[in-house]
Amino acid sequence: MATKELNISPVGRVEGDLDVKVFMEGGVVTRAHTQAAMFRGFERIMAGKDPQSGLIVTPRICGICGGSHLYCASSALDTAWGTKLSPNALLLRAIGQATETIQSIPRWFYAIFATDMANKKFASKPLYQEVVKRFAAYSGTSFQSGVTASGRPVEVYALFGGQWPHSSYMVPGGVMCAPTLKDITRAHSIMNQFRNDWLETTWLGCSIERYLQIKSWDDLMAWVDENESQRNSDLGLFIRASLEFGLDKFGQGVGKYIAYGTYLHKDRYNTPTIDGRNQALINPSGFFDGKNYHEFDHKQIFEHVDHSWFEHQQPAHPWDEPLPTPVVSQNLENSDFNGKYSWSKAPRYMEQAAEAGPLSRVIMNANPNNLDHQIQDPLFGDIMEKMGPSVFTRTLARVHEAPRLYNYIDEWLSQVRLDDEFYIKPEEKDGKGFGATEAARGALAHWVEIEGGVIKNYQVIAPTTWNVGPNDAEGKSGPIEAALEGTEIEDPHDPVEVGMVARSFDSCLVCTVHAHDQKSGKELAKFKL
Repeated sequence: MATKELNISPVGRVEGDLDVKVFMEGGVVTRAHTQAAMFRGFERIMAGKDPQSGLIVTPRICGICGGSHLYCASSALDTAWGTKLSPNALLLRAIGQATETIQSIPRWFYAIFATDMANKKFASKPLYQEVVKRFAAYSGTSFQSGVTASGRPVEVYALFGGQWPHSSYMVPGGVMCAPTLKDITRAHSIMNQFRNDWLETTWLGCSIERYLQIKSWDDLMAWVDENESQRNSDLGLFIRASLEFGLDKFGQGVGKYIAYGTYLHKDRYNTPTIDGRNQALINPSGFFDGKNYHEFDHKQIFEHVDHSWFEHQQPAHPWDEPLPTPVVSQNLENSDFNGKYSWSKAPRYMEQAAEAGPLSRVIMNANPNNLDHQIQDPLFGDIMEKMGPSVFTRTLARVHEAPRLYNYIDEWLSQVRLDDEFYIKPEEKDGKGFGATEAARGALAHWVEIEGGVIKNYQVIAPTTWNVGPNDAEGKSGPIEAALEGTEIEDPHDPVEVGMVARSFDSCLVCTVHAHDQKSGKELAKFKL
């Protein structure tokens, strides 16, 4: 059958290049391979440079979460140099991270994910017309208002960071800004506009305080039906339509979850150390193996390259990895999936593939052993027990974060003390550093080794690397690969289900899907998503 290429959406959805090779039998995906099709090599760019060059270079890794990379780069040098951080510095870093994340929620939901709910696959469903009216790309009423509202929070980021994206205001020892009362007042005003224009009025249909009272799946369903405002809110419509459309029935994944945590308490991380980081986090870190919680330890992370287009090495922790050295490039259209087939490495935690992202974060928030200053939210512990992971659960986790993040930003702005210090100059020295955060898309970390006053080794593992990584040395699938397996494709010439699974992870790569017949091996179609 001749290859057919279709443009599923008129919107260029995220950045980069990702091929998803899907093999089907009887309309069901039996095997899937995620194939990152572009080598970037930022680690090689960093080698031999001044340690602080990471503050300039690494935010350019991504045009969407550059602030998260800056957070990691500055934090890695904090631990390498043994800096001191004032409460103000920790507050302004947290505000920057949180505003970047909260702006991504409506932008991602409307422009990347929800437009697929307007696909003709769901045309026979009772809620389809309302979904199209609100969520259709460009023409949807909520698409327009939501994408517009998403620009407000990063105005706050720019107040302190000078610009967004690609700011460099976070530095080892603090932040390079000294806000005024006018800046703080303006930031409050911008966030109030975000709440009034979208968060409470369009998205929730109620106050933030009412929404945050929800503690279980039954509470959530009762909230949906509590009144017309909540039922007809965009969140209410999303929940009702997702269940009606069956988005809770596919896209399960590997069933193991990793979060590095983020937002360091202003009074608990003033002397940064790697070992002291877990206890200082507000949004907690951890690893959940499907049954039990484990304390996060970055030394349990190893990257595999058996199926990556890099020279062979044994699985290694980032501090022990060589700089990535590509092998001779291969034909992306005819890859041997028993060999090397992706530019992405395959990270593993405790030798397990693990999903990174908002679902991992909210699962950690449900840990009953969280400390008093950490988020304690049992909702997704209950949802996972009753429903398990799916496209719906993963998407709900992302949007669930918005109300809480709003409250934190408001609280942290009020805690800034304008007459206190924002930066304490550190002493530069050789050593090893580790900096981590939770980008909007999940666990992000930088590892640096400094020798002779310059960078000897720099390694980055992004959330997309966790999720789109290929098979490991034992042939275990990566999270998106596993989530695609078992998915039922209604129309192989328009496999919207594949796109919905991939986009529920919000991988920072454009997705191209190739659908193959398992028996004949023939390519049925190729789609750019």
